[in-house]
Amino acid sequence: MGDSLNIGDLVTRKSYHNDTVFEITDIVDNICYLKGVNIRLIADSDISDLVKYIDEDIDNKRFEEKVKPNIDLNRDDYFYIPGKILHIDSDSDYLNRCLDYYKQASIWAMGIKMLEDDIPLNIQKCLEEYNPNILVITGHDAYYKKKGSINDLNAYKNSLNFVNAVKEARKYEKSHDKLIIIAGACQSNYEELIKAGANFASSPKRINIHALDPAIIATKMSLSDANCDIDIKSILETTKYGKNGLGGVITKGTMYVGYPR
Repeated sequence: MGDSLNIGDLVTRKSYHNDTVFEITDIVDNICYLKGVNIRLIADSDISDLVKYIDEDIDNKRFEEKVKPNIDLNRDDYFYIPGKILHIDSDSDYLNRCLDYYKQASIWAMGIKMLEDDIPLNIQKCLEEYNPNILVITGHDAYYKKKGSINDLNAYKNSLNFVNAVKEARKYEKSHDKLIIIAGACQSNYEELIKAGANFASSPKRINIHALDPAIIATKMSLSDANCDIDIKSILETTKYGKNGLGGVITKGTMYVGYPR
């Protein structure tokens, strides 16, 4: 079976009860390098542990259908100015999916592909250039139990980079209402990201998050009234794993409503 697997194939891992669908991005000797199709996760696996995935991912299709942007605004008398989004992501595939999601919602969004360790060095320049209302900082992360406790930033693949990026962004704009920051990826150190100044962060239970989760939060914030506090529970419940995957602080939205149209 292993010999029939090729780069680009969709597979699952037998040792993980086939819980996640991956794409094979590279094969070296008998090791396959994998990227989650819908979950922000990169991994590697012995080829013998993999099986081809040929079924339709019904669960994910239902989720993406459920979170499709549904804009119900009174356009007879009023006009609307949604918040602008700057989305920085280390993964171009996930970035493009998020940009498509913003486009469906008719939101202005700028996407920049940037490696996690470069983000803290460049974040202020990006903010000065695009002056967004909402900043998304994401990519890949992981918690390595063997490297340290759950509170140790050095035990994470990229949480320290995300924390430093948030701190740099807060030097540019201190107010949580004037700049909404959504930060983190799979298994990120949620508490440290919130302490650094993020409005929303992953991952309270150190679980993997869906590729679209940061975009879902950003879209909700873009289309929420700038004069009203958000309903944080209902916003978090729209993501794939709810409060286990993402958490945050109550802030106001970023959309302004004007009259007459």
